[in-house]
Amino acid sequence: MKQFFRLPIFLRGLAMGAADVVPGVSGGTIAFITGIYEELILAIKNLDFSKLTLLRKEGLAAFWKEINGSFLLSLVLGIGVSILSLAKLLTYFLENHSILLFAFFFGLIVASAVYIGKQITTWNAWHIVALVVSAGVAYYLTLITPAGGSSSWLYLFLCGAIAICAMILPGISGAFILLLLGQYNAIIEALKSFNFGIIVPVGLGAIVGILTFSRILAWFFNHYKTITLASLTGFVLGALNKVWPWKEVLETYTDSHGDEQPLVEQSVLPSTFTDLTGEPNLLLPSILLAIAGFAIVFILERIAA
Repeated sequence: MKQFFRLPIFLRGLAMGAADVVPGVSGGTIAFITGIYEELILAIKNLDFSKLTLLRKEGLAAFWKEINGSFLLSLVLGIGVSILSLAKLLTYFLENHSILLFAFFFGLIVASAVYIGKQITTWNAWHIVALVVSAGVAYYLTLITPAGGSSSWLYLFLCGAIAICAMILPGISGAFILLLLGQYNAIIEALKSFNFGIIVPVGLGAIVGILTFSRILAWFFNHYKTITLASLTGFVLGALNKVWPWKEVLETYTDSHGDEQPLVEQSVLPSTFTDLTGEPNLLLPSILLAIAGFAIVFILERIAA
């Protein structure tokens, strides 16, 4: 247990947590571009009750090494600190500077798709089919009208289980899934106010979901790695529609504070956005931020290497 805490992994956790708060941006994407994705999936997969026998027979040091405890602890702390500390900040940017925020993430996600696709050295017809189908599924998800949701513990548990699966998939945002399920605002508010009546069932669902889904992902990586990578590339590309900065609001709803929020949106050109809303489209700073987001992915790649 010489390395109980790993600062580089903690910093990656901070970035993953920040990404997961924003609808349309996946913490799994950050894990992939910083070089820890497969280690994350395998570490989660290895968490099971059989490891408790190892703890009893060989002691804490052997148990900690077997479960990759330093990695998991550092990453979870980073994600937790980021979500709790950045929830208010990112909510502010979403409400007041959404075009600039999504422009930055658009560039980041485009570069992420390029980065994931680069891992496949030889493409064939099956890879292309997997990419196109996955892109279509992800794009379709961005068009679904969000549900009204429910406040029951069972529904919140299911929301946590489904969202955490999305969070560890590059390109599919857990926050976006929560938005589709009608629980994004409620959970963000719960995190800001420490409402454990919501946090606990969502957290329990997340634990069950990630322990189950990580085994499925690990199996696919072990047996069909290149097909899996092609599918992940497609998911990332298909999800781009969600983070397109310029939107026309088609339907709205009133949140718990009495404020009107967008419910159904469609992507439009920057010039069309200005014509529809009368607001500046911020095209130049958006392009610069998208370029910055694109560049950061390859900077992170170099740092990870």
